[in-house]
Amino acid sequence: MDDRLRSHRKPLLITNGKVVLPNQIAEGAVAAVEGRIDAVLLGKSAIGSWLKQHSGAAVIDAEGQYIMPGLIDIHCDAIEKEVQPRPGTLFPLDMALMEFERKLPVHGITTMYHSLSLGVGLSLRGDHLLTGMVEHINDYRSKRSVIRNRIHLRYEVSHLAGMPIVKRFLNEKAIDYLSFMDHSPGQGQYREPGSFERYVMKNQGVSMDEVRVIVEDLIQRREQVNVEQLQELSGLAAKQGVAIASHDDDSAQKVEESIGYGVSVCEFPINLDTARHAADRGLHVCVGAPNVVRGASHDKNLKAADAIAAGAADILCSDYHPSSMLTAVFKLAEQGVAALPAAVRMASLHPAKALGAGDELGSIEQGKAADLIIVDRYEGLPWVTHTIVGGQVVYASAVRY
Repeated sequence: MDDRLRSHRKPLLITNGKVVLPNQIAEGAVAAVEGRIDAVLLGKSAIGSWLKQHSGAAVIDAEGQYIMPGLIDIHCDAIEKEVQPRPGTLFPLDMALMEFERKLPVHGITTMYHSLSLGVGLSLRGDHLLTGMVEHINDYRSKRSVIRNRIHLRYEVSHLAGMPIVKRFLNEKAIDYLSFMDHSPGQGQYREPGSFERYVMKNQGVSMDEVRVIVEDLIQRREQVNVEQLQELSGLAAKQGVAIASHDDDSAQKVEESIGYGVSVCEFPINLDTARHAADRGLHVCVGAPNVVRGASHDKNLKAADAIAAGAADILCSDYHPSSMLTAVFKLAEQGVAALPAAVRMASLHPAKALGAGDELGSIEQGKAADLIIVDRYEGLPWVTHTIVGGQVVYASAVRY
């Protein structure tokens, strides 16, 4: 469904810009025909020749701005907050999806793997809402879309009753990415004593007595996790071409366990040693853009910029804050942590490759989908003036002076 209107789109030329290619920045233009990148044009003669062959093309003058590949966000659970912005306050799923999708082109995100949690037992993360949202996204994207909407199913391994749901979604090809999570206290994100309890009380507005019940139940279920059943899920995911991620690995041993489950992406390693081990073992390592923007983890764990500087992380995701993606890319370049093309790859080509879409998406190269953004700067901050998905302008903005 992503490209069903491709044949009806006029050729498009984005000219007079700084084109961010996989390994360099070049002054020139990007041309799109029938939803795909037709050429990267460097020099006035090449641009003029192309325009003669495509006299009816729409032309966007980038005026010295950056022409970049659209951002690909493989982990963002902000859709859950769109459904339930406050504890106990639910909005219709169809409204939440449409309103959230409309925000994403503003931030330069052209492919979103909506991260939906199964088994955490908090907030939106109940089985009925999870399955309802998966089904709604799939129905919606079969009919229309602004961006490329995909689904990242985050499965809490202690939720044994949810395993049939995961199997069904995999068999039905209803999800595009799968991660195994373990949010039990005493390890991973909640290694520090009391950190899990504090998070639940603050985020969900429950009492200490209610938290104790949640913790006791979670620990009991965690002890029943069956490794062979997880491996069965991994095998089914591999059969369907769905990449698998681990979550909050806190040691080399945990990384090795994850590899045993068929994991190819390590999301949010807790410390630098773990990130390095994952990268050395050939895993893609994903860190949060909000961490880069703020300069620290909100949980006082690994600083994302440190992992990137050490060559121990190669993917950026928005985690919970979509507007951080583009800002993080430019901040990495400005601080000398990564050259701009390398920083852009972390938010486009690398996530595409990690999830098996690298031949189709993620970089400005001939033949790939024309998912492009034009980026200006204001007082050091990037802002998107145009977002193009499959050769079609889905967002354009201007300012008044």
